[in-house]
Amino acid sequence: MDDRTARTTIGRRGILGTGLAASVAAASSLVADPATAGTRSTSSDPATRQVVLVGANPGFQLFDGDRVTAYVSAWRVDWSPHGTGTAVIRWQDDEVHVYGTDRRLASWLERDFTRHFPEVEGLPWPDPVFHHVPARVDIDLARGARVRAGDLNLRMGDVRDQRSFTTDDFPLGGVDHSLHLVLGPCFAGQARVRGRMMEGEIVTSGTPDRPGSSAFVTEAEVWRR
Repeated sequence: MDDRTARTTIGRRGILGTGLAASVAAASSLVADPATAGTRSTSSDPATRQVVLVGANPGFQLFDGDRVTAYVSAWRVDWSPHGTGTAVIRWQDDEVHVYGTDRRLASWLERDFTRHFPEVEGLPWPDPVFHHVPARVDIDLARGARVRAGDLNLRMGDVRDQRSFTTDDFPLGGVDHSLHLVLGPCFAGQARVRGRMMEGEIVTSGTPDRPGSSAFVTEAEVWRR
């Protein structure tokens, strides 16, 4: 993997494969939204930040060499100011698709979270196409995840580790966030859209003691800002 690939894929996968210091440094230096590029993050005292989301957010990113071919951000929201529920955001072929039955919740997740993740840094991010369909997100930290929403069917498995991560330095759209989660890197997975396999491959990294992958499941995920 060359330097460009390492930078492109670090995202939260850096948490999985390269350790706390590297992942925090990468997350702090990357801004996904071109509108906020070059804008310093709005800092705040972590002790005064309020919980804005409790749930889980598995991620699935595919590559062809150093090119990102697809990214799926699946959400199970157990609590938020915008209610509870599930939603899925898919980036593919320079398009953004949002799946869910609660448009307000799904749009908030796309607007305030996924579009700013380091995994999609540098990718075109047009106005999303909304699909009013049920989104099912089933997560098992020992076995993986299955995501089904409209024409999207995604499976992840072969979980190689379970570990926790906490940081008070995770900027999204120029706003500092605190994040805590438990995660598991997945070494196998595939996704289909309209019955066709998504192009690209999962990228794995790390060591046997600390494996990393561009596909991962999470639980006990808490965001504060």
